[in-house]
Amino acid sequence: MREQDFLNHFLQKGYFKKHNKIVLALSGGLDSMFLFQLLFTYRKELEIELILAHVNHKQRVESDWEEKELRQLASQAKIPIYVETFSGVFSEARARSFRYNFFRQVMKETGATALVTAHHADDQVETILMRLIRGSRLRHLSGIKERQVVDNFEIIRPLLNFHKKEFPQISHFEDETNNANNYFRNRIRNCYLPQLEKENNCVKKAILNLGNEISNYESALDELSKNINIEDLQQLFSHSQPTQRVLLQHYISRFPDLNLTKAQFEEVQQILENKSQYRHPLKNGYELIKEYQHFHICKISPQADEKSCELVLDYQNQVQYGGYLFSFGIPLEGEEIQEINVSRETSILLRHRKAGDYLIKNGYRKKLRRLFIDLKIPIEKRKTAIIIEQFGEILSVFGIEISDLSKNMKNDIMNTILYIEKIDR
Repeated sequence: MREQDFLNHFLQKGYFKKHNKIVLALSGGLDSMFLFQLLFTYRKELEIELILAHVNHKQRVESDWEEKELRQLASQAKIPIYVETFSGVFSEARARSFRYNFFRQVMKETGATALVTAHHADDQVETILMRLIRGSRLRHLSGIKERQVVDNFEIIRPLLNFHKKEFPQISHFEDETNNANNYFRNRIRNCYLPQLEKENNCVKKAILNLGNEISNYESALDELSKNINIEDLQQLFSHSQPTQRVLLQHYISRFPDLNLTKAQFEEVQQILENKSQYRHPLKNGYELIKEYQHFHICKISPQADEKSCELVLDYQNQVQYGGYLFSFGIPLEGEEIQEINVSRETSILLRHRKAGDYLIKNGYRKKLRRLFIDLKIPIEKRKTAIIIEQFGEILSVFGIEISDLSKNMKNDIMNTILYIEKIDR
């Protein structure tokens, strides 16, 4: 194929319309060197600024020489190149994780918004077959995504529709380890696929068609389920068990770096079916939060500094706390101002819940833990609930319950009002 054909494909797909600065993962093999040649030659037509990133895996004697040659190539082209050396015990999985962590660092440092890799159709065939042999779920058999948003950047694989045989034989490095069958992908490439081609000489095309068909099913499912709030368990459980599983798997696919195993997925299902309130750590920094008839998956947030969780408010003063404006004795104007009876004799303490907290309700002490359970307050809301304290006693759990102490202050001679207004955060 002519270079112009590749350029036309890039332009037609609009890979770089939203990206001015891109990072190219450059290994030195034929695929990445050819992609570099295309992007460098047509950078004006594509309207991109090119940055190179290379990982020296230190697995071959030629690795250091290849790094030197790539640095020289970047220097001649007057393009910045970032290089990192792999450390630790080598494996395919560790190397891949190392590379992508490095690429993220380069993206952050340079302000690039897209990472471009040279994966091609043969890589796609190998990946689908590997996942099939390993017993991956159906949605994973769609293979490598042509475009994929991860964190705050996009991974683009513009050669995914082309086979390696379509690339011109330009100057590149040959990795002799690709001929060894120590690694699973090499055995797929060198042993299993040649055997399958004896049965069907179009087996690569058949595997690619399978991946595309599964991808189409995924897109259809996305469209058909867009009006279903999967995080609402009443909606989720209103469907049959098989549909629940498919919808839940589709929901989890929103988190591309989560990758739950089958056993972990079954565990999530059990929690949703049997637990009322539950927090469960998953993997890669994610956790599952179940709150009665709702759940969600999110990144585990770092714990806030406890000292920042308390604030003293004096009479005739105002403070902002937890997304609200608290005004002690100074009236606020507005349609949604809330009021709590307090005393002007001493300061007010604004804080979050502590172990052993209680308030006076109907003449009796009631622990906040039991109050939250009885009212079915979600775990996240329990953590962020604002406690209004005075004289060492809880006057209110704001927005949830008011203590008898606050009610008794209504007719007290030293009574005043604490005005509260929601503010934009």
